[in-house]
Amino acid sequence: MAHPLLISLANINAHLHSKSSAHAYLLLTLLPITKFTHKTTCIHSLLQDQLMHQAPNIILSPLKTAASVGVMMSNPKGNLHYCFTPLAAWIADMPEEGLLAGTAMKVSPVTTATSKEFGNPYQHPPCTAVTMLTAICSACSQYSLTDYKNFLRAMRQFQLNGVIEPCWNSWPLSDPSIFLTPKVLHHFHWMFWDHDVKWCIDVTGATELDFHFSIIQTLVGYQAFSEGISRLKQVTGHDHHAVQHYIIATVAGSIPCKFLTAIHALLDFHYLAQVLSFTTRSLEKVTSSLQEFHDHKEAIMSERIQVDWQILKLELLQSVVPSIQQSGAVMQWSADITEHAHIEEIKVPAHAGNNQNYNNQIVCHLDQLDKCLHFDLATYIQQHADQHGTDNENPSDSDTKEEYEADGEGYLSMYSTLTCRIPNYFSISASLLLGKVPSAPKPYHTFATPTTSFHLSTKPSFWLTIDEASVTYQLPDLKHALATFFVNGDMSFQVLQCAITKLQIWCKLCVQQLSYHNKTLLSPQMLRAILPSMAHPHGQYDSIITSVHPKSDWPGDGLAGHSISQLHLIFCLMCSDLFLAYVQHFNIMPQSNPSNVNPVTSMHLLRQAVWNNGQQVGEVIPLTLIHSPAHLVPNFG
Repeated sequence: MAHPLLISLANINAHLHSKSSAHAYLLLTLLPITKFTHKTTCIHSLLQDQLMHQAPNIILSPLKTAASVGVMMSNPKGNLHYCFTPLAAWIADMPEEGLLAGTAMKVSPVTTATSKEFGNPYQHPPCTAVTMLTAICSACSQYSLTDYKNFLRAMRQFQLNGVIEPCWNSWPLSDPSIFLTPKVLHHFHWMFWDHDVKWCIDVTGATELDFHFSIIQTLVGYQAFSEGISRLKQVTGHDHHAVQHYIIATVAGSIPCKFLTAIHALLDFHYLAQVLSFTTRSLEKVTSSLQEFHDHKEAIMSERIQVDWQILKLELLQSVVPSIQQSGAVMQWSADITEHAHIEEIKVPAHAGNNQNYNNQIVCHLDQLDKCLHFDLATYIQQHADQHGTDNENPSDSDTKEEYEADGEGYLSMYSTLTCRIPNYFSISASLLLGKVPSAPKPYHTFATPTTSFHLSTKPSFWLTIDEASVTYQLPDLKHALATFFVNGDMSFQVLQCAITKLQIWCKLCVQQLSYHNKTLLSPQMLRAILPSMAHPHGQYDSIITSVHPKSDWPGDGLAGHSISQLHLIFCLMCSDLFLAYVQHFNIMPQSNPSNVNPVTSMHLLRQAVWNNGQQVGEVIPLTLIHSPAHLVPNFG
């Protein structure tokens, strides 16, 4: 077997970098895994570490030269540019970061901190090329390189792993503290699972916390934990992400306030550090969140579940803000693609062979795969050029095709890897309104507001009369809510009721939103209003955020001018083109601050709105007043 070393350009858009189908990373070399005959295990590690630097040293020498004196390169159009190739980032997991930096175990690869200093609430001096090379020279002057044991002992005194020629040596502007950037998977998600979750389980109790997670009704697309989280094995980053959504709400009331504040602050840090773009103010929020954790971390120690703070991941968090200031947003250095590359470049070719002459077989396999990849790309580009010429001759067809090939993604993800494209309901709604699809049935089942688009299936789930729907969905005030809606709209419900034979009812509704940070298109979210069944005795009714009036600004105004409701019925009158929803509202319980959020959890506490007779407050609203799904968790306090 071998380790794949990939290379890419840092100026490629991070959105494309995150797609394996875009092939933004190319295989540069396969680093060997060698067995040594020396009898001592620590000497094996020393020689392996040195070999893992010597091999890249040879491969990367042209890039070092180009970074020093520059080199002429041509772009895809054939224009020449005078280019330099500095080392922008090296994406690796945490053990590999120590190997690359040349540091020993229990030493930070990006600062001078040792294990006893990992819990300090400040950043230690950065690990620079000058300090590392000076320490290596000092250790090498004490013993001969062939005196392995004494040489290794001398290197350990300087907190080094034994590498004498780092592969980044003589690469201009290359410091481990700069090119070893934070990774969301390793530094955030893994730390959360290895430490935050463990602390919460120890204090709350595994049985109690599992019960809390098991009764949460999650939205479609979000991981549900019907058996809890304490016994999960082989947890993925997706699972980490899902647990982080609910961990604060599930432990609130079961752990001390200062303990909860520390966990909350650390989660805030992880969330804020994943923003795609930063300002001075946003970086200050990231820094203050980490400082808040350090201010309250003694509450974790007081529960006797953490003996010391010798946690390397915790120390690395101090370098997140400096890394953002020097190298940009953390999200662009995702390790997801490089982690997956080990499967594509190593495991898949290995399974294709017969375990004989591995090196020759894997090189042959990768060479043939690369040729097929280039052939597919070349033929597609030619096909696209021919099609473009045809479109110029028939301009009437180009508008229709442009709708489904936005942002040029069609020709970036077509080869080697199948990808699922996100439907753009905003674009489809605009096309329907402009009459570009004259055959579409009316009323249109795809429509949009400036912030949210909606999509319903062409055929409803079933038809019911108002009385039947009231009984089936257990909504005794449905007829009254409909009457109130039409009276407020200056329409006579008595006259309209005579014309209504049945309601068209849907069980599911797709809503699509734009990202809050950069207004990019998000994946559609399914909302459910499903009747009780054997699997779900109480039904599945998702919670939503709705506007109190059509002119409210979401998400700019937050919850001001909005209501949190539970979706119970999605329907349309047979004689109308207006899609409606019956919802039951929640009241936000007042807190001790103007924002009405709990000062510890930063969450709103809700209670079902009821009339004086105890009946829940229901209302019929247009679907266009729905803005977003809402995550509700039972109050376990």
